[in-house]
Amino acid sequence: MKSKIIFTTLLIEKSPQAIPLGAACVASAVKNNSLTKDLCDVELLPFNIEDFENLWEQKKTDYSDDCNHCSFDNFCANLITKKILENKPEIVGFSVFVWNSKILQMVSQNLKKNNVFTLAGGPEITAHPQIFTAFDKTISGEGEAKVPAAIYERITGQKVEINVIDYEKLSSCYLDGTLDVCDYEGALWELARGCPFKCSYCYESKGEKTVRQFPMARIEKELDLFAQKKVPQVFVLDPTYNADKTRAIQLLKMIKEKTPDTFYYFEARAEFIDRELASYFSKIPCALQIGLQTADENVARLVNRPFNLKNFTKKINILNETGIVFGLDVIYGLPGDTFAGFKNSVNYAVSLYPNNLEIFCLSVLSGTTIFDDAEKLHLSFDKEPPYHVLHTDKFSAQDLQNARKIAEGCNIFYNEGRSVPWFNTICRTLKIKPAVFFEKFYNFLNLSEKTYEHNCKNHYNHKYIEELQKRFVKEQFAQKNILRLYNVAQDLISYHGAISRKTDTRKSETIFLHYPPEFLDSEYAFDLEFFVKNVKPKSVQFKS
Repeated sequence: MKSKIIFTTLLIEKSPQAIPLGAACVASAVKNNSLTKDLCDVELLPFNIEDFENLWEQKKTDYSDDCNHCSFDNFCANLITKKILENKPEIVGFSVFVWNSKILQMVSQNLKKNNVFTLAGGPEITAHPQIFTAFDKTISGEGEAKVPAAIYERITGQKVEINVIDYEKLSSCYLDGTLDVCDYEGALWELARGCPFKCSYCYESKGEKTVRQFPMARIEKELDLFAQKKVPQVFVLDPTYNADKTRAIQLLKMIKEKTPDTFYYFEARAEFIDRELASYFSKIPCALQIGLQTADENVARLVNRPFNLKNFTKKINILNETGIVFGLDVIYGLPGDTFAGFKNSVNYAVSLYPNNLEIFCLSVLSGTTIFDDAEKLHLSFDKEPPYHVLHTDKFSAQDLQNARKIAEGCNIFYNEGRSVPWFNTICRTLKIKPAVFFEKFYNFLNLSEKTYEHNCKNHYNHKYIEELQKRFVKEQFAQKNILRLYNVAQDLISYHGAISRKTDTRKSETIFLHYPPEFLDSEYAFDLEFFVKNVKPKSVQFKS
C-alpha cells in the first residue's frame, strides 16, 4: 500500500500571483522520481490567509469558543491541521516563507501529536534550518532531489545519495497536472533560478553567482499548455529576465507566436534594456517591474547593487518612448540612507512616469549578507517576520513611520488610484514634490476619512478612490489659491479614471466634463495654466 503524502503551504491570497509553485514543484518531483513514484500517493493541498480572514470575520459566532480563546494564528493552524488530518497522510511537506512560518510551525506541532512525520523547505528554512525545530526534518535549497531522497529514507529506512538536479529531466508541475492553471486564472512561470547579482538584502546574496535555466523544450511545452488553456496572465519568475538578451528575444518571439493574447509580467534590470529588446517587449501585451530601490548611488553601493543614475534614466526613457508599461520598486530603511534621501528616490521614481511605484520597508532576512553585516551597518531590526528594520544610524524610527505614510499614500493615490497620466501635472501645478504630496494625502485620509482603510485598502474601489483624489486635490488647490484651475484638474482625473475602468471591466460609463476630451488627452493638459488660458470651457458628456 502506498504512503499518503501531502505537500502544503499557506499563501497570502488566492490569485495569479499567489500560486503554490514551490510546493507543487516538489510534489511533482516526488511523483516522478524513480525512488518514490511507486511508494507514494502524492497530493497538493494549499491554503491561503485570505480565506481564513474571511472565516475569522464571518463565522465568529460559529467558532465563538475558538475565537475567544485563541489568536488568529491558532485559528488558522487548527483549521489547516483538521483539513490535513481528514486526508490521513503519513508525511506532510511544508513550503515555508516569511509570512507563513509561524502558523506552519504550529500546524507541524499539531500533526506530530497525531503521529504524522513533517518535513519543511523553502526560503525561511534554507536561511536557518537549525532553528525550525517544530518540523521533524528540514531541507535547505532546491528540494526536487533532496525531498524524494528524504521520503524514500523515511519509508524504507535506507539512505541514498542525493544527486545534483538535472534541469533537463526535471518534471514540470504544470505539464504533469500537479498544478492546474485554470484554478488560479493565471500562472507563475519559472524560467530560471539564481541571479548573476548579489544585492546584499536578497536571499541570493550568499549563493553561487550563477543562473540555472530551464530547458527550452520544457518552456515551449508549458507555453503550448498556456495557449491551450487560454491563460489570461503569466507572471514570469526570472529575476533578471533580460540579462541574456539572445534568450530573452527568443522567448519573446515564441510568446508572440503562441500566446499573443496573454498578458505577461517580467522582472527586468534597467541596465540591460536597449531599443532592440524594447521593440520585442512592445510586440506582446506585457509589463516590466524594475528594481530601482534607491536613487542614491552611494546607498546602492552599500547594498552591493551597482547603480548609475544617468544610465538608469536613459534606459527608462527607452521604455517610455517605446510605450512599454513598467513599474518601479523603492526600499526605505536601507543602510546609509536617510529620510531625505528616500524622499528623493520617490521623487525621482515618479518623474520617470512608472505605471506603478511599489515602496517597501527593508526586511533584514536571515541567510543574507545584510543580516550578517547588520551590526556593522548599524541596522536594528525586528527578529520576528517580516523582519522589518526598526531604525538605523541615519534613519530613525520616526523616519520609518513617516516613510510608511508615504508608501501607503502612494499605493492608494498613485497605484490604486491609477493616476500616472496626470499625477506629475498636478504636482507641478501645486509646486509640490511627490513624496510630500503622498504624505499629505495619507494625513488627509486619516483626518477626514474614517472608512478609507476599509473602502480603499480592502475593496480597492477605484471610483471611491477617485472621489478622494478629487477632494484632496481641490483642498490643495484652495490652499494655493488656484481653484480657477480645479475644473480642468477634476476633468483629467474623471476622464482618465473612466478610461482605466473601461479597460479593467470593459463596461462603458458616461461622465460629465467641463472641457472637450480631445484637449484633455493632448499636450495642452501638461500645463494647467496654459490649458485654462487657451482652451475654451465646454460642458460635454463623454462615454468611455
